Amino acid sequence: MQNDGIIITKSSGDKVKFSLNKLRSSLKRTGADRETIDQIIDKVRDELYQGISTKEIYNRAFALLKKKKSHFASKYKLKKAIYELGPTGFPFERFVGAVLKYSGYNVKIGEVLQGKCVTHEIDVVAHKGNETTIIECKFHGEQGINCNVKVPLYINSRYQDVKAHWNANPKNGTTLTKAWVVTNTRFTEDAIQYSKCCGLFLLSWDYPENNGLKDRIDRLGLYPITVSTLLSNREKQFLLSRNVVLCRELIHDKFYLDHLGISDARKEKILNEISELCTIKSE
Repeated sequence: MQNDGIIITKSSGDKVKFSLNKLRSSLKRTGADRETIDQIIDKVRDELYQGISTKEIYNRAFALLKKKKSHFASKYKLKKAIYELGPTGFPFERFVGAVLKYSGYNVKIGEVLQGKCVTHEIDVVAHKGNETTIIECKFHGEQGINCNVKVPLYINSRYQDVKAHWNANPKNGTTLTKAWVVTNTRFTEDAIQYSKCCGLFLLSWDYPENNGLKDRIDRLGLYPITVSTLLSNREKQFLLSRNVVLCRELIHDKFYLDHLGISDARKEKILNEISELCTIKSE
């Protein structure tokens, strides 16, 4: 079937032209070989129709990948897996903290810091060398909801208040130099423009280009436990409630699988899938 004129429906409701290159790129990120990717693209392309949703395209590609190797499918479902860190934003905060920790930061979650005017509960406080960064996490449980300019406006005002007090107190031992806003969705153009102007650092699913959340996760092998295709939703929620947020944490805390009553044979499959995910392939 010719797909040049196929219009697809995004989660936001927007209609866009189907892009074969985007589908190929998302499949390549899983580490699947070229033959597998070509086979999946051929099958998906044959099933396209006008108005098909991106969710339907994703579900078909995911099912085909899972038949090949579960860890391919796990990487492919990364975006969905981040949404599954809900319904509260706390696991997402811990996840962002873990990404920063493996990037060389000393991290604390949910700290209350004194500002010049009032106190503020900060999602993540990260220290590296003699500098400190505060990070606010904006988690959305549904696709299509973006962070508008109100978010960085609010975060910048809190940052300036905390900064004025922090840097006036030599006992802190570091200088508060940066503030980040991290979201699992996207930022609007106004939000990006304002943040560039005032010096806030924004991190979203695909921003900054080539260094967004998805790029950092792939680069560091820091996949959330929710990417697993072999664990049930109940089992994932149990692990999240025990603060096991990363796949690599489960490798060290595998006794939780015994708590869940998982058989030895299934446990071996789960740990094999997770080990494949956490192995960082050199380019």
